[in-house]
Amino acid sequence: MTAADAASPGKSAMSPPLIVCSHVHIAYGRQEVVHDACLEIPRGILLPFVGPNGAGKTTLLRAILGLLKPSAGEIRTPFADKPAGYVPQQKSIDPLYPVSTRQIVEMGLYPELGPWRRPGAGQRRRVDDVLARFGLSDHQRKTFGELSGGMKQKALLGRALVSGAEVFVMDEPTSELDEDTERDVLAHLVALARDEGKTVLLAHHGLDQAAALAGRVCVVHHGRVHLDSIPEARQRLAGTGSATRGRHHA
Repeated sequence: MTAADAASPGKSAMSPPLIVCSHVHIAYGRQEVVHDACLEIPRGILLPFVGPNGAGKTTLLRAILGLLKPSAGEIRTPFADKPAGYVPQQKSIDPLYPVSTRQIVEMGLYPELGPWRRPGAGQRRRVDDVLARFGLSDHQRKTFGELSGGMKQKALLGRALVSGAEVFVMDEPTSELDEDTERDVLAHLVALARDEGKTVLLAHHGLDQAAALAGRVCVVHHGRVHLDSIPEARQRLAGTGSATRGRHHA
């Protein structure tokens, strides 16, 4: 199963896949969550992972990141040379933790700085550029808990971007956002793939919004993984609640 068709025409046709899942099984104890997943993802595409709550979308993405070890099969990624930029759900960050928006973004520099070095002039400029890109410059001194939901998500996206990552993995990046803010955040993700050649993988609950982002989606349902066109995905997910957009994400 290859995601090459999800890229722009000819974009990745001649290049090897960036990420390969080969007969991957993932289990929690005796319960198998992902069964025999085979998937090839080329460089520079945006690929939504869709399916019902609890179907295994986040589990598969966490395994691709290396945070979970498959019980069988193999996952090949380039992350040993350059780690992926992981964007968790904003609710995973404690809003009472006294850290500023700028400090959140600067955390993306930790892999190159280590625990003790402070950002140099060039690195500070990178942070400034990312804050400006996401409209956060005027809010950089606010604590994370003071930000709106959309600004929190942009800060986490900025943290991943400032790291220089080529692959971005996102867990429900528009969860709990209003529709206007959701469109704004998703537009940034589309631009990363379309304009900068980044690879963007995101878990998304509803298919309608995913259909506006990409021509093909990775459907995770009953532990099985399928790369589908939008009509195929809609048929496969019929009756699950994920065949429509769905405003309530989990």
